[in-house]
Amino acid sequence: MIPERDSGDQEMTDTTARRHSEIQIHSAVPTFLVADVGGTARWYAEHLEFRTAGTFPESEPYAYASLQRDGAEIMLLRLAGYQKPDLARRRPEGLWDAYLRMRGVAALYERVRGQVHIQMPLKKQTYGDWEFEVKDPNGYVVVFGGSID
Repeated sequence: MIPERDSGDQEMTDTTARRHSEIQIHSAVPTFLVADVGGTARWYAEHLEFRTAGTFPESEPYAYASLQRDGAEIMLLRLAGYQKPDLARRRPEGLWDAYLRMRGVAALYERVRGQVHIQMPLKKQTYGDWEFEVKDPNGYVVVFGGSID
């Protein structure tokens, strides 16, 4: 038997709905620890056409940079001497540090495949997305995925 709802339950539901409409998370931004923020930012600009949207401080060596392309963003944080550990052997199914959903994935693949370390070439996955993986100079794996059309 389903219990009947009283008016107090409806008030709580209405209040919860109002709270949820006031709060919206718009995006999640991967944050990469790197030894050289400026050099990494230049690599992303040169090879993947990201632009540096902000840095701190204003001149190098940067402690922070925000890289943006279209609606995607990656943040870089300096940690002197940092080297990302290679954990690939611990997860043979693959490791990703960022997944960027996009339109035009095949066109981007054609533009970058001779310029960057392609860890996985463009292929259609069983779940329908076309994807390829790029490994940046710090060892981070960025996946570009979407539909071909």
